[in-house]
Amino acid sequence: METTEAFTGLECHDCDRLYAPEAGTHRCADCGGILDPTYDYDAIDVTRESLADRPFDSLWRYAELLPFERDVAVSMDEGATPAIECETLADELGVGEVLIKDEGRNPTGTFKDRGASMAVTAAVAHGATDVALPSAGNAGQAASAYAARAGLDAHVFLPSRSSFTTKAMVNVHGGDLTVSGGRIGDAGAAATDAMAEHDDWYSLSSFVTPYRHEGKKTMLYELVEQRDWQVPDAIVYPTGGGVGLVGMYKAAREWRELGLIDELPAFYAAQASGCAPIVKAFDAGRDEHEPIENPDTICGGIEIPDPGASRWILDALRESGGGAVATDDNEILDAAVAVAQNEGLEMAPTCAAAASGAWALAERGEFAPDDTVAIVNTGAGNKNADVLRSHLMGQGV
Repeated sequence: METTEAFTGLECHDCDRLYAPEAGTHRCADCGGILDPTYDYDAIDVTRESLADRPFDSLWRYAELLPFERDVAVSMDEGATPAIECETLADELGVGEVLIKDEGRNPTGTFKDRGASMAVTAAVAHGATDVALPSAGNAGQAASAYAARAGLDAHVFLPSRSSFTTKAMVNVHGGDLTVSGGRIGDAGAAATDAMAEHDDWYSLSSFVTPYRHEGKKTMLYELVEQRDWQVPDAIVYPTGGGVGLVGMYKAAREWRELGLIDELPAFYAAQASGCAPIVKAFDAGRDEHEPIENPDTICGGIEIPDPGASRWILDALRESGGGAVATDDNEILDAAVAVAQNEGLEMAPTCAAAASGAWALAERGEFAPDDTVAIVNTGAGNKNADVLRSHLMGQGV
């Protein structure tokens, strides 16, 4: 198994058991905990100057801080997405600067490509022939695309509410698509049943594979570099399972460990009011969420009623001095339209929870007048253009 020099293996986030890279593939065999890639940071020789000398061309420019080298990566040059300055939004929020990290520029149109690249690379390294996962939509499309590039068979389980675009593209990429029930839990149950019958399928499920959050952590690396090494004061992230938020939090801690930055940004989890287990747990001072029994939001991508990594997410929010915020569906859709009409950037409804959340945080005084606020747009607006247009038509526009 070809890995980078500093990659030492995988550590259980719950019981601290260590696994060699070739031995650890998914959850901890002892306690079922999430595995996290670990590194010998003393062996990593990365400086601001050495990074500046490299092309800003994909997430694989950070290979020393990743498990695999670029030359074995299953890649379509994902990452290296722009951070767009939004002056109108900064004025609206009453802050010094607003940046939107636009992940809609990735190959299949979302940040899921970062995780898919890393996880499918790991699947190939472990000798997999088939990969499988349940998804709300975008992760399934990304997995199908990267599996196709690697010559693997993909088995994707989506709820019926997934967009036409994501379902269609799973098929176009050659994926084996199963549509089950109306919610992500239905797709998850179908995937579990199928994988019990096919023990040779390699799971790409969130926080079951240790590698999806490892790919997504590179969003933080890029964002800091794009600001000339100035850490944003706040990062507002649309949060369902929290894979990207946890990854970015890990990345910030890594760069602080390496002396590349001095402080962490304040991370804020933005959720929809109809499914806000992280917000409820944060506000109640709990260390772990309580599952939402009847989730109800149009934002299917963040309608995750029982996020498996809530302890990690809540730790990230609290250690970084951040917080959590929920806004309702109309506010989220209004925010997507406002961003499109004032800044030209297209945010999918799920992603716009970060924009509406930023507005709500500003209104309650979370930001200082000279703060830089980064909003992560995790996917392109054309993924759910029908939802945004229907919202406009409902307003008589």
